[in-house]
Amino acid sequence: MKLLFVHAHYDDFEFTAAGTFELWRRQGGEAVRRKVIICTDGRAGHHARTREELGAIRQAEQEASARRGGYEFALLRLPDGTVPREGCLELGAPLLAALWHAIREFEPDYLFCPPLPADPLAGVHVDHLVIAQAVRQVAYLINVPHAFTPEYPADETRSRPCKVPVILAVYDGYQSGENTHDLAVEVEPVFDLIAELTWCHQSQVCEWLPWVGRHRMDAPRDLGEWRSTLRARFDRKNRELGLAWTRALEVFTVTAWGEVPDFDALVADIPGLVPEASHLDRLRARLHRWRA
Repeated sequence: MKLLFVHAHYDDFEFTAAGTFELWRRQGGEAVRRKVIICTDGRAGHHARTREELGAIRQAEQEASARRGGYEFALLRLPDGTVPREGCLELGAPLLAALWHAIREFEPDYLFCPPLPADPLAGVHVDHLVIAQAVRQVAYLINVPHAFTPEYPADETRSRPCKVPVILAVYDGYQSGENTHDLAVEVEPVFDLIAELTWCHQSQVCEWLPWVGRHRMDAPRDLGEWRSTLRARFDRKNRELGLAWTRALEVFTVTAWGEVPDFDALVADIPGLVPEASHLDRLRARLHRWRA
């Protein structure tokens, strides 16, 4: 089993899917490979640090999280070797080519990415939106072997098939109440680890997020205070989703962008699934329709 998380920013993984990735590891052991790809340089999200200083700090924070969480981490690099600039992601051939190349290299069974908002009035983060659009648009091309040979030269007379993953969208707090989900995973057993992984990103949780204001939080003084703040975030997400659930959940929406999964196989794969907090009947009907 190989799991790939593709998102815009350092720390997006820890706040949306780190618990589920850890549950999968505990269920499958070393047979489960987990990789996180971040698609921007991390230089924009701060109010007092220089861009160069912040980029180095945020990469070091992500590397610390990867060491603690035991997962692989890579920065997305465009075909020219550069990392896309935070706040300025552009949907075009370089980004699509880079994602195509990264996905084909890892060949995941499941790919996790940000969602596309269904409501045009929903709030968005520009980088989240572009990565969601890019994953959706490149999904069909994953098994097109020469789609981006101008950017990644290869022998066009020889090809190999490439697995197309099931693509799941994660929760996105920037969608301002317009989130939905199919699958709810209880991550309470690994809440302490999620707290530690998010705490690795102290330039964000202790400095930027309290300062920027929209996240409704004070700067935590230590890991204990941060655990309380993180608990409140999980509780607020449950309320937003209409879930009468007091334990920590991560939620996901199944797309038809990549492989359309078999319902029973999908449900069997997902660790910690909470049927009463999921929308399984709706999902079953949708997958049946998609698979014709």
